[in-house]
Amino acid sequence: MKVAIVHYWWLSNRGGEAVVSALFDLYPDADLFIHVCDEDLVRRTLGPSFRGKIIQSFVSRLPGARKHYKKYMPLMPLAMEQWDFSDYDLVISSESGPAKGILTRPDAVHICYCHSPMRYIWDMYLPYLRESGWLIRKLFPWIAHRLRIWDRVAADRVDHFVANSRFIAQRIAKFYRREAEVVWPPVDVASFDPGRERGDFYLCLGQLVGYKRADLAVEAFRQLDLPLVVIGEGEMMASLRAKATPKIQLLGRQPFAVVKDHLERCKGLIFPGLEDFGIVPVEAMAAGAPVVAYGRGGVLDTIVDGETGVFFAEQDVDALIAAVRKVESGELRFDPERLHRHAAGFEKRIFLQNMQKTIKVAIGKAAIGRHDSVALEAGVSLAGSPVRSQDED
Repeated sequence: MKVAIVHYWWLSNRGGEAVVSALFDLYPDADLFIHVCDEDLVRRTLGPSFRGKIIQSFVSRLPGARKHYKKYMPLMPLAMEQWDFSDYDLVISSESGPAKGILTRPDAVHICYCHSPMRYIWDMYLPYLRESGWLIRKLFPWIAHRLRIWDRVAADRVDHFVANSRFIAQRIAKFYRREAEVVWPPVDVASFDPGRERGDFYLCLGQLVGYKRADLAVEAFRQLDLPLVVIGEGEMMASLRAKATPKIQLLGRQPFAVVKDHLERCKGLIFPGLEDFGIVPVEAMAAGAPVVAYGRGGVLDTIVDGETGVFFAEQDVDALIAAVRKVESGELRFDPERLHRHAAGFEKRIFLQNMQKTIKVAIGKAAIGRHDSVALEAGVSLAGSPVRSQDED
């Protein structure tokens, strides 16, 4: 069986890339199709076991593609339809940007692992538009309209959808009218030590962009007058610095060793955004830290309210303050070892087992479908009796 894996772009290692990397553990001989990537980073990440080819679309040859790849998104549907998948029996697409709209053989199996339908053309379209410059606000409505039509049609090219959370399965049902199986993404749980001594600070970790709502964390801790460390970079850095107090540290982007150290020592993780799945909360629990999270989205799959963290129901400062005070009061007791054991349910081994089962079932269904088609073309039903046409009736 010849296998291809399709990803949108690979210029840093984040959750989507962790999924693709794990898929290559299953299929080290698979070829990687991608719009634009840092090939050295990809090969270092996949390691010497990777024996396939890396095929980039024409987008990678456009000026400044590595830096401005998102601006070339309107060209990506055309670009991926130029790829030749005629030799491949199984194609697994990793979807968050344009990746699933490929053209395969009729008898090939196409499984889409969906991290999220493209946020900027569906449910986050208007917030994205409001935060954009004047030129994007003028042009993007026309582009997004066409991308939505293409994206909806492209969903019909997928044989089997897999979602990374129940939240994303609901979005797939809403936007694509398709059912999706849920397989949680892999998390490197074993890298974290839950046994270290806890500090007195809370941690907010992630990109400093609008929808992740680090501004809620900074304002809440400014009012609480409690220590908060913020790790990450992004467009909100300047406004967050303006609100920070001496007890609020903004460290910017940090290497994994620093992130790991803070996760293992923090009193708790503050997670105020609405996320598709949210690997960071699982990493925090693996490190023995409870999570104070906005109670919507992927965290509903990963956090047990009152046992491994605390949810707040409204995405506002008062609700977050109330949740932090619940932790501060000692009303809830969190055992770091128990948190680590809970996080172990999301480790890579579990992901690989579930994906193997999913792929096997999808291939089996396709084989049954082909057998059924051949039988019908031959005028024989699967039960062995002749198939009657309407003309005969």
